[in-house]
Amino acid sequence: MSFSIEDLVVPAEITPDWIAMVRVRNEVEAEAVGNYDLSREPGELLPKWQNPLERKAMVLARVDGEIVGRGVYETDTDSLTTWVSVEVLPAFRNRGIGSTLHDRLVQLARAEGKTAMQDYVTEKVSDTTDVIDSPTGFGSVPRDTASSRFLLKHGYALEQVGRMSRLDLPVDISMLHSEAMDVAGPNYVVRTYVGRTPEELLEDMAALRRSMSDAPSGGMDTESAWTADRVRADDDAMENSPRTMLTAMVHHSPSGEVAGYTELDVPPELHRPVAQGDTIVVAAHRGHRLGMLLKLANIALLEDVAPGHPSITTSNAVDNTHMLAVNEAVGFVAWASMGAWKKPLD
Repeated sequence: MSFSIEDLVVPAEITPDWIAMVRVRNEVEAEAVGNYDLSREPGELLPKWQNPLERKAMVLARVDGEIVGRGVYETDTDSLTTWVSVEVLPAFRNRGIGSTLHDRLVQLARAEGKTAMQDYVTEKVSDTTDVIDSPTGFGSVPRDTASSRFLLKHGYALEQVGRMSRLDLPVDISMLHSEAMDVAGPNYVVRTYVGRTPEELLEDMAALRRSMSDAPSGGMDTESAWTADRVRADDDAMENSPRTMLTAMVHHSPSGEVAGYTELDVPPELHRPVAQGDTIVVAAHRGHRLGMLLKLANIALLEDVAPGHPSITTSNAVDNTHMLAVNEAVGFVAWASMGAWKKPLD
């Protein structure tokens, strides 16, 4: 079987090739986790790829003209690390397609002076005892899966393990919300909003997104250069998508400091699950149950503006025990795992 490899030119509008590429993404992910909860529509992904302030590239694999695989490359221009993924439809694996896609990503990373490649890979929850333990001491991933075998073959090492969790909706949060409000006290004020970030909060949002690197990350490089302009560009991309972002942000009134935020990424169709985005509480303001307060405020906003979705999905590092405890108290239950892998470049 012969195949060809080509660079993707991001289109100005949805094309048949773009639809086929997204199908590969969704089918590979669904095969890995056992459902389509993480799937995206072509029109949901395209605006992110058109963002002029984010460096992205993609390589496609074709067999008889059909797109059967993709290699994804994402990075900050000033970072020495790139995020990559290689996805090939199951029927076309073990023919060298994935390795060829990966080789192209390595070439691109070296040409741009990167020193490491990183990948997040989702897996079904497994009861196998043949596992790779996380060096953090928390969690493991199955050794004998297509993704683990591929990553080990290409020089990656497991750095951290995450847990994918789901919260069935609707959920009664009234008592938890009251308790979190009492612990936080009157000095912390939560503001929620739908859609793009208000102008007066752009700098606060940029600071919060930069602070995401403070969350437990094992040996992964998670620093990212967020500015107010990049937040605007990200909001532009979201506005051009059919999805809607819901945000809860908390400030410390006496100092005026921004203390944390959380996001929910909402699809337009009510039968699809909502995706939990980032949640972070700045280190100086931890210990006041703000993570719980933020999540509950945003769930309440979701039920107010877009009720009827079946669930919320989220992911957390297993060694982030505090945030996992918050999620479990709200009602999230584990349904898949996620490995964080890293490959040094010579």
